[in-house]
Amino acid sequence: MVKVTFVEPNGTERHVSNAEEGQSLMEVGKANGIDGILADCGGACSCATCHVFVDPQWWERVGPPDEVEFAMLDMVADVAQDMSRLSCQVKINAQLDGLRVTVAPASDF
Repeated sequence: MVKVTFVEPNGTERHVSNAEEGQSLMEVGKANGIDGILADCGGACSCATCHVFVDPQWWERVGPPDEVEFAMLDMVADVAQDMSRLSCQVKINAQLDGLRVTVAPASDF
């Protein structure tokens, strides 16, 4: 199992220790009731309701968004940051054990 820390929009830290390799970060968030991970599209990368900010120390391991994801992040440009990712596009693997992300605030889109 992989451990992930989610910081919810209100600042509450939620430590999850049951993330399985191959799951998306969005699936882990939904399964653990993380506030702000809405995932309206169910993980199809066609909305931005699972937007997170990756902690800078994890950015290289997580990596940048591809072109499709980047286009979806443009929908939430009012709250996006350099370390923005859609959690549905981040796959859990052993190298992400200890990952820390902050759930983005809701956008006005």
